[in-house]
Amino acid sequence: MTTNHCTVLIIGGGPAGLAAALELKHLGIDNIKIVEREAEIGGVPRFCHHTGFGLRDLRRVYSGPAYAREYQAKIAKAKIEVLTSTTVTGWTGPRQVQMTSPTGIREMAAQAILLATGCRERPAAARLVPGNRPAGIFTTGSLQRFIYGAEQSIGHRAIVVGAELVSLSAVLTLHHAQIPVAQMITEHPAHQIDWPFIPALWYATRRLGSKVTTQTEVSRILGHKRVEAIELTSLKTGEVETVACDTIVFTGKWIAEHELARLGDLQMDKATSGPQVDGALHTSTPGVFAAGNLLRGAETADHAALEGRHAAHSIAHFLVNAFWPQSGVAFCVEAPLAWVAPNRVFTSLATPPMGKFLFQVQQFCSRSQLHVYQGDRLLHSQTFARLIPNCSYRLDSQWLAGVDGQGAPLRMTVDSRSA
Repeated sequence: MTTNHCTVLIIGGGPAGLAAALELKHLGIDNIKIVEREAEIGGVPRFCHHTGFGLRDLRRVYSGPAYAREYQAKIAKAKIEVLTSTTVTGWTGPRQVQMTSPTGIREMAAQAILLATGCRERPAAARLVPGNRPAGIFTTGSLQRFIYGAEQSIGHRAIVVGAELVSLSAVLTLHHAQIPVAQMITEHPAHQIDWPFIPALWYATRRLGSKVTTQTEVSRILGHKRVEAIELTSLKTGEVETVACDTIVFTGKWIAEHELARLGDLQMDKATSGPQVDGALHTSTPGVFAAGNLLRGAETADHAALEGRHAAHSIAHFLVNAFWPQSGVAFCVEAPLAWVAPNRVFTSLATPPMGKFLFQVQQFCSRSQLHVYQGDRLLHSQTFARLIPNCSYRLDSQWLAGVDGQGAPLRMTVDSRSA
């Protein structure tokens, strides 16, 4: 089998991968190849017809498809080679992969590889929801592909399981298809939407009539050939309610598209389900970087794009001096914190994208004091008035200078009042 060669291979044609390729080109690096398993680059924004994309990376606000088209045009203008309808199926060397496409199987070797494979939502089966699996059950991603991609009619009355930012995207998609949303269901005591998206929540609840039902879980799906109803159980009272609907959309509960990272024996982080990376987005394998929503679940497209740019500078640095850190310490969290990213710290090239670490919590917290320790040594404290589950917050990074790269693992804790 013939092996092709390139300088940088980018696996994933979403915002992170495309922004990284453009930045690498700007830095004077040629022979960049982007591999995308779908027939078109642009990623998830291609199917999100609402506005709100591009503010931080492109300095303009676009709809999802317009945002994707802007990146497609920039890639074409930069003459960066894109291999669409191509899936990377495995590794054949430290920086060499096997790919399959309609033209056959081939191998590609690169001086550096960037994994930008994104994330997906857990479907009903992965959430172990009891009941049948009839037609009419979607995730936000599959819903948008049916409505915007295939332009298919899917139902007449919907329930959205989730009350976070991506849940609003599902409600707006259903509204576009003229399907009313009876309820948005969340197990938390309140919705998980923070500024600047509160006006969108007001529109969904007040104008579109999508009621938010809190402290409730889906206890059964009813129906045979088609969804007929959903059974809801109150976590507060135990009361069971049956709500008629023919469409159920499960939102959030992200899992990284990590199969390729695992096949490459990269060190993984249990909390994020993605690969461990340091601030420069090095993985545990020399020459392999990772960026975007593969790292910790869904952030906005512009955030993923800025991570891609950050990765491009790290890749350019590696191509010049071949430096790869071999020491460092893990960065872990304690409940009620959910995860932190990046999740490994080296004393060199350690500054994270945009100078901040991202983290999330598992429950509502108010008057929170975050602490970063190495062993018993306090490195940093930071105060937050309120922390909301499924929302990401930024942790300052100036404390990195005090990290002992050969010392104990870092741990982040929070002292707060539950809200």
